Amino acid sequence: MGWFASVLALGFLIFFHELGHFLAARVCGVGVEVFSIGFGRKLWTKRLGNTQYALSVIPLGGYVKLQESPAESPRSYPNQPLFKKLIILSMGSFFNLLLAFGIYLGVGLVGHASLAPVVGALTPDMPAIKSGIKIGDRIVAVNGTTIKDWEALYKAIQRAQGTITLQIRRDHLLNITLTPIIKTTQNVFKESVQTKLIGITPTQEQVWVRYGFLESMQRALGQLVNMCALIIKGIEKLFTGVVHISEISSVVGIVDFMAHQQSFALLLSVAFISINLGILNLLPIPVLDGGQIAIVLYESLTKHKLKSEHLEKLNLLGIALLIALMILGLFNDVRRLIG
Repeated sequence: MGWFASVLALGFLIFFHELGHFLAARVCGVGVEVFSIGFGRKLWTKRLGNTQYALSVIPLGGYVKLQESPAESPRSYPNQPLFKKLIILSMGSFFNLLLAFGIYLGVGLVGHASLAPVVGALTPDMPAIKSGIKIGDRIVAVNGTTIKDWEALYKAIQRAQGTITLQIRRDHLLNITLTPIIKTTQNVFKESVQTKLIGITPTQEQVWVRYGFLESMQRALGQLVNMCALIIKGIEKLFTGVVHISEISSVVGIVDFMAHQQSFALLLSVAFISINLGILNLLPIPVLDGGQIAIVLYESLTKHKLKSEHLEKLNLLGIALLIALMILGLFNDVRRLIG
C-alpha cells in the first residue's frame, strides 16, 4: 500500500471519528456549524443547510463546531443536559471502536490466509518429539476442540490445563497425549510471562480461515477488547517508564507503517490505529474529547462554569502538549526512517 493510499486511509479514520460527533449532535438536536477534516485554513468548503463542510490544510485531525449561539436557542450546545453532552463528546471514540469491530467482523466472515497447523520442525528434548509427533503432522484438534490454524493451536495449548490430547492427521487420525512445559518468556512490554510450549514450529503452508456469523461476532468482540486492553496497558507503561518515549510515533510513522502493509495485515493495522484514535481521544487532555468530558463533568458536579480565560489557558496547555508529542513522534520517526 502506497503513501497516498495510507494518507487516505488515515483521513477516513479521522472522518469516521468526527462523523460520530456529527451524527450524535444531530440526534441530540444540537446545531452543527462546521464539520471539518483537518485544521487551519480551509482548502475546500461546501454549505448544506446550516452546516459548512470543509477540508483544511493541516491533516492531523478534524473537528465539529457545535452551535453555541444564540444562548437561549434549544439547539445551542451549552443549553444541553449533561447526558447529551457526554453522548456527543464520546461518540467519536465510540465510532472508532465500532469501525475496528466492523473490520474484525468482516475479516472473520470473508476469511483470511493463516499458517496451517502443520508441524514444520521439532525442538529436541521437548514434549512433542518425546511423544512421537513427526514433521508433517497436521494437528486437527486439541482436547476435542477443532483447530483451524496455527494461531488457534497456540491459544488452545495456552488455555489447556495439565495434560493435553492432540488429534493428528498423518496417514490416518491418531491421538497423542503430552504435557506442555512452562517457560518464562517476555511479552511486548518486556515483562516476564509464563508460556506453555510443546516444542513445535510451523511450516510455511497456509490455509484460508473463515467463521460463521456468531463466531465471527464473538471473535471480533474479543479482538476489540484485547486490543483496547493492550493499548491502555501501553499508555500505562509509557507513563511508568516501562515503554520508552522513543516508541512514540507521529502521523509520518503511522502512514509509513500502513504504507508497508498488504491486504489482511493492512486491515488489521487500520483497525488497530482506529482503536488507538478512539482511546487516545478519551485521555483527559484539554482540546481532546477526554479533556472536554472532564470539563463538562467538573462543571456539572461543582455547579461552577469555568471562566473563558481559564478555558483558553487549558486549551493552550493541551495544544502545547499535543505539539510536543507530535514533535517527539516526528523526531523518532525520522530517526527510524534514516537509521
